[in-house]
Amino acid sequence: MKRSKRTKSKNRNLQRISKKPKRTYKDELFRMIFGGENARSARWRLDLYNALSGKHHTNPADLKITTLENAIYIEMKNDISFLVDSQMTLIEHQSSYNPNMPLRGLMYFAMLYQIYVSNKDEDLYGTSLIKIPAPKYIVFYNGNKQLEETSYLKLSDAFTNFEEKGLFEWTATVKNINADYNLALQNHCKALNDYVKYVDRIKTNLKNDIRTNEAIEEALDWAISENLLEGFFREQRAKVLAVSITEFDKELYDRCRRREGYNEGLEQGAHQKAIESAKKALSLNLTPEQVSQITDLPIEEIFKLNAETSEAQA
Repeated sequence: MKRSKRTKSKNRNLQRISKKPKRTYKDELFRMIFGGENARSARWRLDLYNALSGKHHTNPADLKITTLENAIYIEMKNDISFLVDSQMTLIEHQSSYNPNMPLRGLMYFAMLYQIYVSNKDEDLYGTSLIKIPAPKYIVFYNGNKQLEETSYLKLSDAFTNFEEKGLFEWTATVKNINADYNLALQNHCKALNDYVKYVDRIKTNLKNDIRTNEAIEEALDWAISENLLEGFFREQRAKVLAVSITEFDKELYDRCRRREGYNEGLEQGAHQKAIESAKKALSLNLTPEQVSQITDLPIEEIFKLNAETSEAQA
């Protein structure tokens, strides 16, 4: 089928946007490993997909790559996106906690779907339903904030109108890939496990007050001696070193640790204050629903507080 002028124009616009010169090195090492165009990266991507999905694909060609390679749309980037099993999977890596991931993911997928529909030359304003692959948004996290092995961030948590919260939802599934987390996932994808080991070695060195360059060079030499990532670290030593130094600037690392700890303390303090307010409101015979609206605490937590208060008074 001959492609329409409108489709060609859309693709040219998307290409111009994705090739803006602004560049970010944050989390680039993860993209270097899993987002490369060589056969080894393709195999690692397949292993990663199989580990996440529980599938057993053996042919890397099964993955149709739809990556917006280092794309920047108004200061936004994504890591890896691939299409398989009629499912569009976007994997992003974050070294600091970001509660806005669901909104970022929604914007990423809007771009990916625009490309997908344009490439199929479908009419978005036509009367026929356009079938699209199901979205799956995974965020790999290895920052300092303590998270569960798997957590879910929902777009509706950001909605200002609570009453309409259930009408639309978008979820980011956050996988903690710090050392000792999601070990089953790591065991099913050796490339991911090797990456985790290298990053953890750097973090350990920095915690032991080793200077940044020395901490990274030691970890890099160790990764090479252990033949992590099948020689990738040896082959790409200069680039990995440059990227790692940028990512693990010690002053920034320490500042982020302090800031994350401070913000976490503020969140815990605000939550405790909300609990105290909820107890007072319950003592004034307000309904759990009213207390939930006043304090923004989940209704389940209000019911639990009400039960605990009743038992204490009995």
